[in-house]
Amino acid sequence: MTFFTVITRGLLRRPVRTGLTLGGIAIGIAAVVALVGISKGFEKSWGAGAKERGIDMVVSTLGSALTPKPFSMAVRDRIASMPEVAATCSVFVDLTSVENASMMMVSAREWGGFSWNNLKLLSGRMPKDAMEPAVVLGQTAAEALKKKIGDPLQLESKELTVVGIVDGGALVENGSVVLSLPLFQQITGNEGKINILDVRAAGELNERQMKQLCEKINHNIPEAKAVIASEHISNSEASRFIRAMSWGTSLLAVLVGVFGVMNTMLMTVFERRQEMCILLAIGWKRGRITRMILCESALLGLMGGSVGALIGVLGAKFLETLPSVHGLLEPDLSARLILISVAISVVVGVISGLYPAWRSSRLSPSLALQG
Repeated sequence: MTFFTVITRGLLRRPVRTGLTLGGIAIGIAAVVALVGISKGFEKSWGAGAKERGIDMVVSTLGSALTPKPFSMAVRDRIASMPEVAATCSVFVDLTSVENASMMMVSAREWGGFSWNNLKLLSGRMPKDAMEPAVVLGQTAAEALKKKIGDPLQLESKELTVVGIVDGGALVENGSVVLSLPLFQQITGNEGKINILDVRAAGELNERQMKQLCEKINHNIPEAKAVIASEHISNSEASRFIRAMSWGTSLLAVLVGVFGVMNTMLMTVFERRQEMCILLAIGWKRGRITRMILCESALLGLMGGSVGALIGVLGAKFLETLPSVHGLLEPDLSARLILISVAISVVVGVISGLYPAWRSSRLSPSLALQG
């Protein structure tokens, strides 16, 4: 009989209890994978959308909300006049309900601005002018809203016509309702207001030069903040709050698994006390008994983490298909996240087994003589 055999036999002795403990760990790890994967995916999709539009910097008032607060369009002219800026495009982005979709990205873009250029027309056409009551839908948004060319679309109190279906090259673009900025401003009563300014730098600037330009804009334009496009969402208060909530909720679920493993291992030590005393009597070192308990709890963590990671991946994929979030979320279920989650589970198992292992090391070989 090998050391590994002794470990696995100890876990299989009470299969129902072991299974319930594995379930507790799996739920915690599934929460880590699903919630953290979704929050990372949200940031990644925004970054991909900015890259597709060819943006170097984003000027906005993004704080604790998911969308920035409106500010005056006059900011655009002040930034566009800087010699380091090649082009700007005013945008008004909103997350709102659109017909049967409880949350949909609406992207109103400056008519003639470069943010229209990345939209590849799949069918239909683009709006004829800035005030035509028309929208184009990203292909994912069209699927979620069940719209085709020529269908009406109710936005706020205005009925618009779907004139085109486009491929924006990124999830956040494909999940958007796109229309001209002047039309959206009129519909929502935000004339002269935008909440995002896309900026392209003049020439090829390195990261240090880009940050210097951001600092210059922030100094000259105190009412908004410029950041490098790839950092727009990841450095926002809303994103940090979402990340904190994701990890916090996940770790609370993992904590439940800690007590489950600890209870299982304590019961194991109690039920197998005579067996351990016999092992001590025939020459096993106390350290080996301790290692046996720690290995059993680590194996519990490994199996629970593996099952939990699988459940988390499936759960995140399922959430992605829900109509309320379809086209807004694409979980970032990287191998690194899976490995970190399983590693957390193994560490949880080891930590949970420390006290039961210490209890097992205090047993006396003389107890083996008792029935």
